[in-house]
Amino acid sequence: MIVLGSDGAGTELKNHLIEFLKENNYDFLDCGEEKDYPDIAEAVCKKIVSGEAEKGVLVCGTGIGISISANKIKGIRAACCTDYFSAKYTRLHNDANVICMGGRVIGQGLAKELLNVFLNTEFEGGRHAARVEKIKKLEDK
Repeated sequence: MIVLGSDGAGTELKNHLIEFLKENNYDFLDCGEEKDYPDIAEAVCKKIVSGEAEKGVLVCGTGIGISISANKIKGIRAACCTDYFSAKYTRLHNDANVICMGGRVIGQGLAKELLNVFLNTEFEGGRHAARVEKIKKLEDK
């Protein structure tokens, strides 16, 4: 299950990503749009932390504010991605569970490509697993 949400600046791009998910037969839940990106980040990330969803997609104007907000929630590893390499390696090496994008920063075609690689790249584990564990320990400080 993929869960999505946006603020007003990200709604148009989020809706295009929903079309991509439909076309590719993904199960998803749209948490809608909130005026303030911290509110929608919380709503989406709670679905992941609770186990209702495996991965999340958050969209605001730049992708930055919403990723900062998401990363305040224990259990979330959100990455703001604007290129293929970052979207791929945040899954391979960081086991990110939320991808954040900027509706005012990237176009629809690139956003769909980033989402595709994010959803279809597995965590590599190995030496990266110990690093992810260290990230998790930071949440308790």
